[in-house]
Amino acid sequence: MESDQASAPRSVPVARSTRSRSAASPRSRSAVSNGKRLHVVPPGDTAWSRRFRDVLAEIFSDLGGADQLSEGQRQLARRATTISLECERLEAKAVTGEEIDLETYGQLTDRLGRAFGRLGLKRVANDVTPSLAEYLAERYPTDGATEASEASEGASGPREGAITEKRAGESPRAAGESSP
Repeated sequence: MESDQASAPRSVPVARSTRSRSAASPRSRSAVSNGKRLHVVPPGDTAWSRRFRDVLAEIFSDLGGADQLSEGQRQLARRATTISLECERLEAKAVTGEEIDLETYGQLTDRLGRAFGRLGLKRVANDVTPSLAEYLAERYPTDGATEASEASEGASGPREGAITEKRAGESPRAAGESSP
């Protein structure tokens, strides 16, 4: 059996069904069913057809590869790709200042989310919270002078005017203050 990716144009992973097929020869099956093409009538090499192939390949990849998907999942992935492209067309109009129908855009976005949910794709939040050390390093950058003063502080005690920790039975005082 030849490679799924080698049989599709521009390395689009069009998986062939692994289920038993009828006795019909490959010539009697459509090129779409055989995995040779994405559409019954090839759309040509337009920017949108290339974008369709790219988005579909990414969705297949997110789902574990075209060869791991059932026909129903491949069909849903194609529908999700079509909806994605229509959203992108509307977005392209919006950024150039053209008016778009936000109701239609919202419906498409909602349907796209439902299609992804049916496919099993889930939104995974990316934790961008810095660690405490990263936060402190960004908030309070160190330079040679700061490091030198911190080193000298350790040897001679706290700087004058610094607040010391309150110990049991004591009130907080500024360093260097004398007791009454």
